[in-house]
Amino acid sequence: MFWNSKENVSEKQVLKVLGEVLDPDLKKDIVSLGFVKNLAVKGGDIQFDVELTTPACPVKEELKAECEKKVGALEGVKSVSVNMTANVRKSTPQGTAPGRISLPGVKNVVAVASGKGGVGKSTVTINLAVALAQAGAKVGILDADIYGPSVPLMMGATEKPMNQDGRIHPVEKNGIKIMSMGFLAKDGQPVIWRGPMVHGVLQQFLSQVEWGDLDYLLIDMPPGTGDAQLTISQTAPLSGAIIVTTPQEVSLIDARKGLMMFRNVSVPILGVIENMASFSCPHCKEISHIFRHGGGNRIAEEMKAPLLGSIPIDPLVADSGDLGAPIVATHPDSAVGMRYKRLAGDVAAQLSVLQAQSGGFQPTSLEWH
Repeated sequence: MFWNSKENVSEKQVLKVLGEVLDPDLKKDIVSLGFVKNLAVKGGDIQFDVELTTPACPVKEELKAECEKKVGALEGVKSVSVNMTANVRKSTPQGTAPGRISLPGVKNVVAVASGKGGVGKSTVTINLAVALAQAGAKVGILDADIYGPSVPLMMGATEKPMNQDGRIHPVEKNGIKIMSMGFLAKDGQPVIWRGPMVHGVLQQFLSQVEWGDLDYLLIDMPPGTGDAQLTISQTAPLSGAIIVTTPQEVSLIDARKGLMMFRNVSVPILGVIENMASFSCPHCKEISHIFRHGGGNRIAEEMKAPLLGSIPIDPLVADSGDLGAPIVATHPDSAVGMRYKRLAGDVAAQLSVLQAQSGGFQPTSLEWH
């Protein structure tokens, strides 16, 4: 709240100072981007909305504070009320395959891949999904690991998908829509299928599941760069991909392959996430780099991809996954929980940057009352 006893302010003055507030990712001011909505000037009382491209924006509060400060400093302003909202834009699908499946209600489809197993890719996927949902986004998870589905267990989802009018309705947990082979296979029974059968079921998961309206659909990719991965890369309307790795070289070797696979099919890389990067001793607080150090940064620099961030080792992460309660849901204010929230915002921001670079981001017009 700001108070000033001088003359009343005009809309033009408000817009001029708001034109000095820059979106740090899109590198443009919020007025030219069309973020300012419902501007109302009543005497010295100023109200307006700032409509961002994602509810998970990592600098939302900073932008709000800057808007309040600049408008509040104008002569004639008595009060400033800024309402932060979001409108997630729809990405243009990336890739070159002619047989791509259309998902009309899904705005962004993001593949989370690793190139190899054991790096915590599924853990990263579900916690990013929960963080996005907590921020107010509509989120879904497609568990594309047909042979080793783990998302139902880690999300604590035990219900079965419903089949209505020839459409599969995904299970919902923590406000997230989920589809996985784990819902369909019998407990303890392996899925022993050849490539064509896996290809068929992945296409069904994309085309016959009633995903509805989603801001983000995260695909938990199977490890490797074989038939299943290529099917998804060429069939799903991917907006971009995230590469998950651990710091040691044995993980980086396969992460490079996974990254190159997406580039070979013209799917942009949103960034690299380094998982299990370090361990903080709960007793002495000393930081130990169990799996070497800096691997995520090395591959990001080598492959010219953004390093989205590093996630430390925390026993709570493993315990939460085994109990079907992701750490972002059960311990949102923990160090790892906060790290995932920041990563979710950075992933969403990278999608907005890609939209702007590809010309798919269309600023909406200014509105005021």
